[in-house]
Amino acid sequence: MQTSNYEGFLINNGDSKKINDALVIEAALQININKEPYTVVMRTPGDDFELIRGLLYAEDIYKAKENLTFEIVDKRDNGFSIINVTISKKLLGKGFLNKRTLLSVSSCGICGKQKLEDIAVKGKKLPNNFNFDFHKIEELFSEMKAKQDIFDLSGGSHAAALFSTNYKLLAIKEDIGRHNAVDKAIGDLLLNNSLKKANCMLVSGRVSYEIISKAFIAKIPFVIAVSACSSLAVDFAKEFGIRLIGFSRGKKATIYS
Repeated sequence: MQTSNYEGFLINNGDSKKINDALVIEAALQININKEPYTVVMRTPGDDFELIRGLLYAEDIYKAKENLTFEIVDKRDNGFSIINVTISKKLLGKGFLNKRTLLSVSSCGICGKQKLEDIAVKGKKLPNNFNFDFHKIEELFSEMKAKQDIFDLSGGSHAAALFSTNYKLLAIKEDIGRHNAVDKAIGDLLLNNSLKKANCMLVSGRVSYEIISKAFIAKIPFVIAVSACSSLAVDFAKEFGIRLIGFSRGKKATIYS
């Protein structure tokens, strides 16, 4: 269940009427690693395994190719859940060894970082020799929008879609959080061992630091947003070799890097 009906009053031109509105669900997911609590994520229920896989990858906790073992420890009617993931200690990355327990809310992908150094992302600039057809942007967004089922019901979810070099849709995921949608999409490809095919990421909202950092870690060289880009997103995109495009609406778009 990813939406729920709530009563409200719709006011229109001075008149009001009682309505039932579909709202996107926001609920807590507690992630345990080897039966010990690690973090709590506020997310929209659904694709939880993909979300965990993508989050652990982005946080440098688990980057091996071997499949993970997921166990649903608790699942409640309100969407609150506890899921345990088992990871061999020898495969735990620096993100776990420098362990911090954090609360990640649906609007913020870096909540819980303890120091400024935690925001830094290191690595070689992405090679980017692909000749992207900018006339395809409107078509790709139309394809993504056609599959945003939760947004169609509620108007309250974000989406992230991943496409290959031949503009084939590889994954699309929705969530109340922008960064959660990205983690779910990347996690989906990780679980299917096909992340290397991803060449372009479309996001339904704005782009800030954490979206660019997740794209860089996943080696996705194109990020295209329907809305604005932050200053740090543009700075990081230029540093990482990512082509960042914002305000992609209809036949208009702004290229920032």
